[in-house]
Amino acid sequence: MYQEIIGGKKDDLEKSLEHLKSELSQIRTGRASTALVEGLMVDYYGAKSPLNQVANITIPEPRTITITPWNKDTLVNIEKALRESQLNLNPNNDGEVIRLNLPQLNEERRKELVKILNQKAEDAKISIRGHREDVWEEIQKLEKDGGISEDDKFKGKDDLQEVINEYNKKVEEIRSKKEEEIMTV
Repeated sequence: MYQEIIGGKKDDLEKSLEHLKSELSQIRTGRASTALVEGLMVDYYGAKSPLNQVANITIPEPRTITITPWNKDTLVNIEKALRESQLNLNPNNDGEVIRLNLPQLNEERRKELVKILNQKAEDAKISIRGHREDVWEEIQKLEKDGGISEDDKFKGKDDLQEVINEYNKKVEEIRSKKEEEIMTV
C-alpha cells in the first residue's frame, strides 16, 4: 500500500532532478553553450519570450555565441536582455547578429560559480526533502486510518528514505560533475 504512495512521488522527484539540470545548464563553464542564453527572456512585441523562440543561437567557435534574430527589429531588445542578465557578458551588435565572446574564467569567478552551483544543488535537495515529508505524512495518515499496520508504517519510512537517499546521491553526482566542468581550465 505504501509502495504506491512512494512510487507516485517518483515523478515529482524526477522533476526536481530535471529542474536542477536545467538550472545548471545556465551556469557558465569554460566553453560556450547555447543553454547559457536560450532561456533568457526577451521583450518581443510586448510579451516576454525565451531567446531561443525569437532567434537562432549558434556556437561558431569554442568561446563565441552568435545570436541571429528572426526579426532584425528585436536586436535591441535581445541586447538589452543580455546586458541586464547576470551572465556578465558584453554583447557585440553589428546590426545583423549579436556576438558574445566568452572570456576565460579567472579563479575568483570560478569559485563564485561553484557557490551558485552549490546553492542550486541545495535547493534541489530541499525540494526532495519536501516530497519526502509529503509521502511520510500520507503514510502516517494511512496507518492512522487503519490502512496499514504500525510495522508497515516504519517499513514504509525505511523504503522512503532509501528512495530519497538515491535521489540525493543523483543530485550530488550532477553537482560534482558540473563543479568539475567549472573548475577545469
